[in-house]
This record gives sequence, C-alpha cells and structure tokens, in this order.
Amino acid sequence: MDSKIQLYKMSLDERRKTIKELANLTDEEILYYNGNLTNIADKMAENVIGTYELPLGIATNFLINGKDYLIPMAIEEASVIAAASNAAKIARIKGGFTAYADEPFMLGQIQVLNLDDVEVAQIEILRHKKEIIELANTCDATLVKFGGGCKDIEVRKIDEGMLVVHLLVDCRDAMGANAVNTMTEKVKEKIEELTGGNVLLRIITNLAIYRKAYSYATYDKDALGGEEVVDKILKAYEFAESDIFRCATHNKGIMNGIDALIIATGNDFRAIEAGAHSYAAMQGYAPLTHYSKDKDGNLVGSIAMPMAVGTIGGATKIHPQARTNLKILNVKSAGELAGIAVSLGLAQNLAALRALATEGIQRGHMELHARNVAISAGVPIEIADKIVKIMIKDKKITMDYAKEIFEKIK
Repeated sequence: MDSKIQLYKMSLDERRKTIKELANLTDEEILYYNGNLTNIADKMAENVIGTYELPLGIATNFLINGKDYLIPMAIEEASVIAAASNAAKIARIKGGFTAYADEPFMLGQIQVLNLDDVEVAQIEILRHKKEIIELANTCDATLVKFGGGCKDIEVRKIDEGMLVVHLLVDCRDAMGANAVNTMTEKVKEKIEELTGGNVLLRIITNLAIYRKAYSYATYDKDALGGEEVVDKILKAYEFAESDIFRCATHNKGIMNGIDALIIATGNDFRAIEAGAHSYAAMQGYAPLTHYSKDKDGNLVGSIAMPMAVGTIGGATKIHPQARTNLKILNVKSAGELAGIAVSLGLAQNLAALRALATEGIQRGHMELHARNVAISAGVPIEIADKIVKIMIKDKKITMDYAKEIFEKIK
C-alpha cells in the first residue's frame, strides 16, 4: 500500500473506490458498507468507508423498580437476548429487579511530578481547594446551571516525587469525559503554581468508584428447577469466587448483556468494560455479582459495579438509532439507564450460571446458534429453518451434519 495515500483528505466515495481497488473487492462486497447511516458515520470517525451493522434485538420481561422495560440489545450472539429475557421472566415472579445508582460523579486525574515535598504540596492543594473548584467550573456553565460541575478534590500520594489530584465532577445525565478532561486542563497551571511541581497527565479515569449502580432480585426456586438447582448455582458461583480463570468468564457473561445495551444506546462500552474489570480487581479479581439463598430456598442475586453512562451528549445525541433506542427504553436519566444496565447484567449472569449448572451452556446455546451453523455450512437461507429443525431434533448441531442434510434434501 502506498504510504502517501491520505484517506482523511478524500471524500467518502473516493475512499470507497480506493479501498475497493487496494483490497480487490467486488462490486457486491463494497456495497456491504453502504448503510443508511453512512453519512452520519462519516462525521463520527476517521477514514470512514461505511458502517458495520450488528443485530439489534429486544430483551423482554424486565420489571425494574416496579416499571416494565423493553431493552434494546446490539449483539451478534444468538443466545444472549433469549437468556436474559428468560431470567427476567423468572425474576418477575418475586417482584423483578430492585436497582439504585449513585450520584453521577466522575474522577478527573491530574498527575503532578518533580515535587520537593509531596506532603507540603498536598496541603497546599487542599488549602486552595475552593479556588481550584471554582476555576474548574468556569469551563462548563451549562453543567453547573443544571446542578453539576466540580464538587470536591482528593489528593493521593503515589510516591516521594509524585502525587495525583482528583477532581470529583458531577456530570448529571452525561457520561462526562469531555467535561472532566476540559476541567483537568483548566486547573493545570494553578496546580503547578501551588505545588512547584510539573503537571503531566490530565485525564478522566474509567474506574468510576463514585458512580456505581446496584441491583438485586429474588429468583423463585421452583421456576429455576427446584432447590437442588439453586444449590448447584451457588456452587457455580463459589467456583468463580475461588478461581480467577472461572471468574474471568463469569464476569464476561455479565458484560455480554451490559455491552449490548451500552452499544445500542451509543455509550462507550470500552469505558464500561475497563471500569468493570478494574473494579473487580481492586482487592483481587472477584465476581461482580453475589448469590445467596433465602430462608425459603429461593436464590437471591445482586450486582454492584461502576456504570458511567449518559443519556445526553456524544453518540447518544448524534446517532439516530441510539436516540431511538433510548426512546424505546423510556428512561428519564442516566441513573435510570445505569440501573437497567446492571439489572440486565445480573439477569445475563443468572441465565449463564443456571445453564452451566444444569444442562451445560452448549446445548441451549447451540440450538439458538443452529441457524448460523447451517448458513455457515453453505445452506441457502430459504431452507435453513428446515435443516435447523432436523439438527435440533437429532441433537447434532454441526456444520458437517448441516451439509449432510442439505445434500440429502437436494
């Protein structure tokens, strides 16, 4: 590839033509990138040639804080939406999910280096806390008007020559990255003046420990399959508590649901992932969920984790599907969205644990995945459903068996 090619200087059509020639794409292949939102995407990212679509489905049966929700989920894995919906259906029997979200405080970090005396620098920053807060709040009059803005300051000593200043910023219904980063830039010179040190990094942290969301639900033992199943789920949970290899996949299952909602609403799933796993690792990597059994033998599940989401700003404002998905959710605040997200993650986790502890994860997953298996085997879409039924009936969901059935039908 010619290193002199500058895609960012080209129009959308020119970029497509260039990539088509360089990658030897067919006319049909280049058309895959011609989505309805391509022109909007061109304003959102660099060197855009089109859009990449994910299936968008709706998780049902969710009752959260007494309110029914339809939850849009953007995900390519067949079993995830069905599993979450089924878990939510079981949770409804005992009243659904109860969720809560902290106030939307994010942390902006300011790294201060080359200090003669870290302790003295700490005192000077705290002594001038009010001035620093007022200076930070000159950045965003609108945020302050709606009750947000920088509210407090923390100072952390890292070592003898370095400290970190944290700005605690109430972001209201925004995720807040732009506002927080702007504030850290604004106070840089003031902090250098007060400490005599040099400020290096100024940036938000995704470990949003003051912006967590929580949810719990009671799952009826009979709907789960009896108290024996409850006990098996608890043993599966204990495995995740005790073994980091299992815990990684345990938490990944939670994020299967959460990420799908975060993507569907135009929020930053990478930031949510970073916050989730770093929070899980704060005292040794641990499950984000917790399970116990009540006096009647029912399963009680809960979750707590950082959830820095927004309903205004960023892609939530620019992307029309994100706006429409938020309309489907009918949420009034970022806190409400955060509560939905963790409830969805809890449901997803329960569904996975139940499947693992009973029939095994693969059986139900593969039945839902069977159509993809058939199509991947070269089965035409118009007869895929017929072949799927045969594979499920015979409990043989493989590409080889799909091909075998197809040959017989032909």
